[in-house]
Amino acid sequence: MPQHSNRGELIDGVLRCLERLPWDKVTAREIAAESGANLASITYHFGSKDALMTAAVVEGLDRWLAEIAAALGDLAGHDPTIRFRRTAEAIAATRRRHEGLARMFVGALARSQHDDRVRGLLTEGFRRSRADVARVLGLGTDALGEDAGGVALALFDGLLLQALLDPGLAIDGDRLVAAEARLRDRLPV
Repeated sequence: MPQHSNRGELIDGVLRCLERLPWDKVTAREIAAESGANLASITYHFGSKDALMTAAVVEGLDRWLAEIAAALGDLAGHDPTIRFRRTAEAIAATRRRHEGLARMFVGALARSQHDDRVRGLLTEGFRRSRADVARVLGLGTDALGEDAGGVALALFDGLLLQALLDPGLAIDGDRLVAAEARLRDRLPV
């Protein structure tokens, strides 16, 4: 049976590997076997396994955000507090399933300080995600809306990192909305 060397199959292979393996145990051979791709196709399409893993992180995070947006449905007419709470609940409901992806994201952030290709992929992913988060939360499509999306993304990412360290540190749903309200109350603009 001939092997394929499709970029998308390689990315899907990484994401499937993360469902069953810790991120640091995902090898190029595992990825090739999972994707049905030739081992050399990793270098051909991405330059390195690290660049493939980073591309998979960005794609996986984009898919996760799309999954959250789909779970929320159309909240455009709802109160911002309801949109925020429902977003936090959707993240909490999907967090465990995407834990391998989240851990790989942390590794990619660390590598980005020494690898321009990884830094570029993550930077572009954050640019898209800011606008996507702004859209999901109804924060606007202007520059301020995207800035607000970046702040919300930083909040959700920071809470995700804390929950990765210890699930007891997770702040979800009503607790998150109450904490955000306290911040607004105590730090008025």
